Amino acid sequence: MPQTKRPKVLVTAAAAAGIKRRRTSVGSVRVSTNNGGGSGTAGGRSAPSSAAASSENNPLYDEFIRLLSNPQYKGKGISNSSLKSHFDTRYPELVPIINELTRASRLTMSRSVSKTTGESEVNFSLLSAEEATKLQGLDAQSKMVYQVVEASGNRGIWTVDVRNQTNLLQVALTKIFKQLETRKLIKPIKAVTAKTKKLYMLYDLTPAKEITGGPWYSDYEFDHEFIAELRNFIIMCIRRMNGGLGVGNGVTLKQISNKMIQANVSRVQLSLDEVQQLLQTLAFDYLIEQRGVTENGEALFIAAKKITTMCDFGWWDVLSPDFHFRGIRFEDDVFLSPHEPHHHS
Repeated sequence: MPQTKRPKVLVTAAAAAGIKRRRTSVGSVRVSTNNGGGSGTAGGRSAPSSAAASSENNPLYDEFIRLLSNPQYKGKGISNSSLKSHFDTRYPELVPIINELTRASRLTMSRSVSKTTGESEVNFSLLSAEEATKLQGLDAQSKMVYQVVEASGNRGIWTVDVRNQTNLLQVALTKIFKQLETRKLIKPIKAVTAKTKKLYMLYDLTPAKEITGGPWYSDYEFDHEFIAELRNFIIMCIRRMNGGLGVGNGVTLKQISNKMIQANVSRVQLSLDEVQQLLQTLAFDYLIEQRGVTENGEALFIAAKKITTMCDFGWWDVLSPDFHFRGIRFEDDVFLSPHEPHHHS
């Protein structure tokens, strides 16, 4: 009688989870878990997947999602040691949940140095469904690079820093950068402090002012002409609203800002802080000065008088014996009678 061949059954992940095999009859092997879970037959029916334990109806799954959705873990993620501390004895049960979310591109992993131990450890970050769709089809290395760029925020990250954090070769990293740029997930930018180097940030983010230089820079160059136009407009605005040179009750910062918006003199919308920066440069150049404050504590600005003015005599006239008996008229129509002291503003 010919001997019946038994099918070969390979159980690896199941064995690691404590799954037992027991033979029921010739030609079939039944697989079950220690806790009496579901069973399946190798001949025709497949064993139940471990991902079933991490379905959305699982309380542990819901708790894991809520933890990683916490705003404090957005971007940088949560460390593996923090997960162990939070879930304690339940930590091993997270393995199928992590695998399921990783396959669905909802979970990304990166490495960082622990502040307490100084050792390298894994961080887990949860992605939204929209982000997961964008990352669909990317390999683990590409997702890791994306996460490192994402963690840099609107300040971006240098290429060399991405290479150091991911431990990828430059050739592989360049290929990943090109792939992510093509899919409009990241974009290269330049900083005004280092125009020859590349920074990377997420495609939808606006670079920080520290990177672009703010409104005072154009094509990574300091725009002297643009700033001069704004300064001239502010001086003209202060003079007209005060009624002349060194007169009037003063103009507030908000009033000046509103006039600039109405006149549309700036190519970009300037904040109050940026308008104040312009006022400070004018004050340092002695072109405007502060005259008191309003009831609300807002500074009032007027056009400053000239500190020194030209008069109608030369230095040699001072040597004349009758110098102190002369009347002197300055170009701003200030007239000094003989022996009258002159105090500069």
